[in-house]
Amino acid sequence: MADPSSYRPAPGSIPDSPGVYRFSDAAGRVIYVGKAKNLRARLSSYFQDLVNLHPRTQSMVTTAAKVDWTVVANEVESLQLEYSWIKEYDPRFNVKYRDDKSYPWLAITLNEDYPRVMVGRGQKKKGVRYFGPYSHAWAIRETVDLLLRVFPMRSCSKGVFNRHRQIGRPCLLGYIGKCAAPCTGQVSQEEHRKIVDDFSAFLSGQTATYVRRLEREMKAAAIELEYEKAAKIRDDLSALDKALAKNAVVLGDGTDTDVIALSEDPLEVAVQIFYVRGGRIRGQRGWIADKADGDATTADLVERFIQQTYAGETSDAIPREILVPTVPEGEEALVEWLSELRGSRVAIRVPQRGDKKDLMATVERNALQTLTMHKTKRASDLTTRNLALEEIQAALDLPEAPLRMECYDVSNLQGTEVVASMVVFEDGLPRKSEYRRFVIKGVEGQNDVASIAEVLTRRFKRLLEDRADIPEGEDPTAYLVDPETGRAKKFAYTPGLVVVDGGPPQVAAARQAMDELGLGDIPVCGLAKRLEEVWLPDDEDPVIFSRTSEGLYLLQRLRDEAHRFAITHHRNRRSKSMVESVLDDVAGLGEVRRKTLLKHFGSLKKLRQASVDEVAALPGFGRRTAESVVLAVNSAATKADTSRAPSVNTATGEILDDDGPELAGLPDGEN
Repeated sequence: MADPSSYRPAPGSIPDSPGVYRFSDAAGRVIYVGKAKNLRARLSSYFQDLVNLHPRTQSMVTTAAKVDWTVVANEVESLQLEYSWIKEYDPRFNVKYRDDKSYPWLAITLNEDYPRVMVGRGQKKKGVRYFGPYSHAWAIRETVDLLLRVFPMRSCSKGVFNRHRQIGRPCLLGYIGKCAAPCTGQVSQEEHRKIVDDFSAFLSGQTATYVRRLEREMKAAAIELEYEKAAKIRDDLSALDKALAKNAVVLGDGTDTDVIALSEDPLEVAVQIFYVRGGRIRGQRGWIADKADGDATTADLVERFIQQTYAGETSDAIPREILVPTVPEGEEALVEWLSELRGSRVAIRVPQRGDKKDLMATVERNALQTLTMHKTKRASDLTTRNLALEEIQAALDLPEAPLRMECYDVSNLQGTEVVASMVVFEDGLPRKSEYRRFVIKGVEGQNDVASIAEVLTRRFKRLLEDRADIPEGEDPTAYLVDPETGRAKKFAYTPGLVVVDGGPPQVAAARQAMDELGLGDIPVCGLAKRLEEVWLPDDEDPVIFSRTSEGLYLLQRLRDEAHRFAITHHRNRRSKSMVESVLDDVAGLGEVRRKTLLKHFGSLKKLRQASVDEVAALPGFGRRTAESVVLAVNSAATKADTSRAPSVNTATGEILDDDGPELAGLPDGEN
């Protein structure tokens, strides 16, 4: 591990001009490439105290042994040079977007004398025009089959083309009118090229112009009494309509735009892009990338994605407008660079309203699904799970791999309805039947540290109680099952690792609670969300996992699941308490009928929408009681609307109103 001060440039030697810099390791391999408006300010930030750097940035500067740079005239040149160096050196610490699957393209080989339309995958080639990519190859083939009726261009391979050229007879497609048969000279090279140009223009989104032209030709043929020609054009229009119907209109103004959305977690980012041409979605593609640069913001990721996606593209592949979730910091340079590539002005915008904002939401959902599917596939692999457990064992110096891990998280809203969750992973997979919920009873206000101590004390007291039932010298496994139900006892199993959501204070509280119970042999750690650091009791420095560590990925999944479970429990209790508080003033409404209301309607919002007849139809309710209930909930709603602003969950940013989320009654497993 190198000391960054050993290769830090001399003071004053770094220019304050825009440029591109490279970090190289001791073997001379380039490990990171970056650009900056001001090289001196940017490079100086890497040589500050290591504790102030993100863990992955720490790893990069301590792996490097040299830094050099190249001064450029402006930011556009820095974009181009940065991309060239990333492509040339493939640095390990740069974000690398890789396809989440192999997408098929529709390609037209414009570099041939008689261009061919085909479906292909993989890298793009020079001289070939691409459309898409599409999600399914069969969807492209269906579209091409329809369009070849109208644009009968060549679709056969080179071998088939040459063979029929030699025998002087067209193939089957030539006989049925789906190829103009340039192999036999039925059309000249120029005529075939015109068919290809029309085909390309139609796929590029210039559909309305071509359809109007065909309609004029059909009417003209009918006027001239050329009914067979008019009927053929009519059938061609029908085929075009079918092809267009496969791509629904999403933007009514016929805009050409690319819509980019991201979904990210601390280690990875998923990117989805929809290609919209003529207002219709013409293609879709997705990427997954490791967030190698820990300091990268969403704006940085968007900028790097645009840079890597459009570099080297032809002018017709770059749209007039690119919609993004957030504007990149170097927007002006990106716009200028893209405009040079396209040959006309390109805009980068964040959609604010209307169809474009709705389309952005759809792309965001696709990005989230891509990331979720990727994580699910990664988590379900047995070899990967075993590797993750081995990495955790080695990094935390555990006596054995933690086959059972328990994670605890606390959730509250400004100190009210404080709850906690316990989730269990066994062999790297969630064991949902073992999940437990806790209502914090002995802590006043918002105190996560004390709440963690209470939860662990209650959980492990139950463990000790179950152990106390085991006769000395007996096999404990026989006593881990409830003899009446045949199910495992709730708290009978000892975890191989206890994880708490938080840093040193939460870890210290957890360790103290377990030591007081005499369970100091059970390992404890904490996962701090801000920098994804793993903390151990009494250690001054955190354990830093590799950015590609399967062990860290497993701990993150465990922590995130505990957070989700705690948040769900908190929302349920908050909504239940809101309903109960509204019903307190209803005369004659006891506990049984309150539970009936909760069970039937589930939330305060649905109860407000209910009519008197709907409430009166419930068992045990008369019309007078139903009228009192409806009056009470509607009166509470009116007071809330006029006297109180919406509450905000400061932990999640969620805006909370009186309606509350859906309810399912009191959750199972509450302790």
